[in-house]
Formats: sequence, C-alpha cells, structure tokens
Amino acid sequence: MELFPVEAGNFKLDGGAMFGVVPKTLWRKTNPTDSKNRIEMASRCLLVSDEDRLILIDCGMGNKQSEKFFSHFGRFGPYDLLSSLKKRGVDPSEITDVFFTHLHFDHCGGAIEKSQDNHLIPTFKNARYWVHQKHWEWAILPNVREKASFLADNLNPIKTTGQLNFILDEERHLKKTPFPFEILLMNGHTEKQMLPVFKYKGQKIVYAADLIPTVGHIPIPYIMGYDTRPLKTLEEKDWFMKLAIEENYMLLLEHDPYNELISLKETEKGIRLDESFTFNHFF
Repeated sequence: MELFPVEAGNFKLDGGAMFGVVPKTLWRKTNPTDSKNRIEMASRCLLVSDEDRLILIDCGMGNKQSEKFFSHFGRFGPYDLLSSLKKRGVDPSEITDVFFTHLHFDHCGGAIEKSQDNHLIPTFKNARYWVHQKHWEWAILPNVREKASFLADNLNPIKTTGQLNFILDEERHLKKTPFPFEILLMNGHTEKQMLPVFKYKGQKIVYAADLIPTVGHIPIPYIMGYDTRPLKTLEEKDWFMKLAIEENYMLLLEHDPYNELISLKETEKGIRLDESFTFNHFF
C-alpha cells in the first residue's frame, strides 16, 4: 500500500465559526485571520494505492458551483483536485473507489462535475462511491443547521448513477472493512463521520477530517461552531486523543494549509502538538 496526499485547493472560512465559543484571542495564535475574519483552510485529500485499487479519500469542494457561491470562500493557491491527481500520473477513470468521510460540500463536491452540455456527471466514472448509510440518510433529509452544507448537486447524481455503496457497521472502531484500512466513526460533527486509520511503513496514521481540522483544534475544548452535537464532539475528542497517545497515532490534517502530518505529546495542559512534518519528508 502507498499513500499520497492530494491537494484539492485552498479556501477560507469564518474563524469564529471554525472555533465556536473559543475566544479569538486564543485561536488566532495558531490560525490568523484576514480582514474578513476568515482563516486559511486546505482541502487535502488522500490517494490510497493498494494492489489493483486506487482509493480517493474525500474530493474537496470541486469547481461546478457558481461564482457567487465560491466568492464566499476566498479560494486561493495553485491547487486543483484533477491537476494534483494528474501530477501523480492518475487519470480520473483509474480511480476505483471514492471514500467520503462525510458529505459536506467541501469534502464531496469534487466527486461530481458538469459536462460540456451542463449535465451533472461523476468525476470518477468507474469508481464506487462509499459513505456510511446512516450519514447518507442524514444528508438527504438534512436538519436546518446542516442544510447549507449538503448540496443536492453533490448528492443526487451519486445515487442516480448507481455508484453509491454503503458502510453499514456502527461500532466506534471498525477493524474489518472493505478497505486496506480501519475506520473510526464519530457523531459529534455530523452523523457517522468516518476517519480512516492506516498502518503504514511502521506508523499508524489517522486521516483526521473534521474531528481535528487544523493544529489549532488539538485542545479538546477547541471545537467548531459547525458541529451538530458539540458535547458529543468533546467526548469523542477526549476518547480519541487518549487513544492517539496510547497508539502513537500520527494525524494527517485535511484542512490545515501549513501542517500536513503531525505527532502529539502529553503536556501539563493536556495533549498538544509535538512535531509537524510534510508527508513526503517523513516517509
């Protein structure tokens, strides 16, 4: 098995929304803002090459939405999902599986694109698209709080193409999966967010998705205002951080533009950042 981070584009989100009730004087030390109070975010996907499978974990927000839509997110930088895959020598038709940690638009939008005649089509026409069944049900009948994050243009085409596949098990730690990795299920940010766990070149790596989007979110109380069940997130982060120290997990951060792969350490103030690496430098 080989792992390759794939940059799908940088963007910006409101810092207050990203840190909830945590005062700005605390979180701006790790996540400075622009003039609109937005912090910089990455869309760092992950390509998994294993025997005859090419598995893409998350897809960024894609390019099919309107200019007005994208104007809210201050996209910047040179990265684009398909260009990044091309640099790896991968054509979209070669992707065998797309694994969604969850279906918020910044994680799944790149899985569907617009054709030349303006129809919505799968970006990865030969891939199986995977999501947890309970999360799919949650997304297609969204609550008012999350409705703006679940876009019909992203979800409906996945179902109509017949490419949709479900993960059904509901244990917190799924050790037997259809993939060459284990899965942790989290319910604080959204229903049944899935975090892949890899055993890779002597290390254990967790793709941290929206449980810990940036290094600024490592302290347990530092959680997003977007989380649907914040008290559940607190409980899950406490459990996960203890497990991370016990298992010596490294975290691959999906949304931190400046910290790709990190290790953790215990301190008097709790679990904190130990070291930060680029993936290619470490491996």
